[in-house]
Amino acid sequence: MSHPPDVVLYGRPGCHLCDEARAVIRRAAAAHRFALSERNIEESDELLRAYLERIPVVCIDGVEAFELFVDERRFTAAVAAARAHASQDRSSGD
Repeated sequence: MSHPPDVVLYGRPGCHLCDEARAVIRRAAAAHRFALSERNIEESDELLRAYLERIPVVCIDGVEAFELFVDERRFTAAVAAARAHASQDRSSGD
C-alpha cells in the first residue's frame, strides 16, 4: 500500500476562508486518503511573511496547490494525482 499524500493547510485562527478550506478538505477526507496537518502562520515569523496575504494556502506533497480558495473537485483530483505519482515513483524504483 502506498503512503498517502501529505496535505498541509496554512492558515490562522479567525480566518473564515481558512475555515471554508478546512471544511472542503475534511469533506474530501471521507472518500480520499491523505495525511492532513495544519500550520498556524502566527506561530512563525517566516510563515507569517510567506503566507499572510495568501491564506489559506494548501500544499500537497510539498507543492503549493491552492491559495485563498479550495475547490473540492480540483482538490480531490490533485490528491489522486499525488497518490498516483507516488505509486508510480515506488514502482519505478525512484
